[in-house]
Amino acid sequence: MNNSKIWLSSPHMGGTELNYVKEAFDTNWVAPLGPNVNNFEEDLVRFTGAGYVSALSSGTAAIHLALIMLGVKAGDEVICSSFTFSATANPIVYQGAIPVFIDSERDTWNMDPALLEEAIKDCLAKGIRPKAILIVHLYGMPAKMKELMEIAARYEIPVIEDAAEALGSTYNGKALGTFGLMSVLSFNGNKIITTSGGGALLSDNKEYIDRSRFLATQARDEAPHYQHSQIGYNYRMSNICAGIGRGQMEVLSERVEQRRKNHQYYQSQFAGIPSISFLEEGAGFFSNRWLTCILVDGSAGVTREDIRIALEAENIETRPLWKPMHKQPVFEQYPYYGKGVSEELFEKGLCLPSGSNLSPEELQRVADAINRVFAK
Repeated sequence: MNNSKIWLSSPHMGGTELNYVKEAFDTNWVAPLGPNVNNFEEDLVRFTGAGYVSALSSGTAAIHLALIMLGVKAGDEVICSSFTFSATANPIVYQGAIPVFIDSERDTWNMDPALLEEAIKDCLAKGIRPKAILIVHLYGMPAKMKELMEIAARYEIPVIEDAAEALGSTYNGKALGTFGLMSVLSFNGNKIITTSGGGALLSDNKEYIDRSRFLATQARDEAPHYQHSQIGYNYRMSNICAGIGRGQMEVLSERVEQRRKNHQYYQSQFAGIPSISFLEEGAGFFSNRWLTCILVDGSAGVTREDIRIALEAENIETRPLWKPMHKQPVFEQYPYYGKGVSEELFEKGLCLPSGSNLSPEELQRVADAINRVFAK
């Protein structure tokens, strides 16, 4: 039996990345900033349609800078999706602010518009206006942006769009990452494209992007010496990492296409198992299918954990869906608005190997392993 490791979502090089990295070495542009950074930002502008882009060291850094630029400080409240990775919520606490967590709705697994409005009304009733709304597009699936953006506009609360998992996804034909006042991308090693580590801040507001670049390079004032009038951060992307990103941008559309094919393959393989269901796209929703996720309802006597453990025994990496932030020990003291949807998704959901570099044989191994669990 072939027992080589099948990863959940491993990096997938396109072939030209090394050319840009070599260029950085040949020209001695190995420090932060440089031609690759500038060109990578331009590539992202062209692909997404965003007005301006700042390439940074991580998506977390991008969220942190966005909050700083919105004036978020200690004691402020920031509304945030609960069903997400902790990197969405951590920067709120960096600022000493209070995350207010919102549960998911079942159609997209993203922020529930009705619960968002309920939370806003409660905040306003206390005399507190939330400083921002952090909306996540989970696993590449667009959130219900029409409803969410209408609510944000009605109450005049700025939106930070966490599209870390959603590069290449669209909502009604518009790229995710272009709806918020500011938006965030991630290029971590497991994302749909990677710069090994890295992220970006997007906005149609040039002043925000200019200021993010200033803050991300230690907030150095214009002077012949090192002078600082405010606190800065070491958050800018290196020219070498950006070189990897330039090569990855050349194959981004292919990566989206392959991940969507992975999803379709799994759907076809498990069509005869009623207790397995998938996250479906509604009208106007286009997901990059960064990760293919299943829900296992237990009706066949098989649980999510049964599948995860069985695949682990066959050297196949899977992962439960995100544990909601309001259930994490570090965040459990903060406000939460919900109906238990994200908790149920966490209990029943599993992320399957979804990399664009999976071979047909590897996909078949995963499907066969799951089918064997149900056959028992």
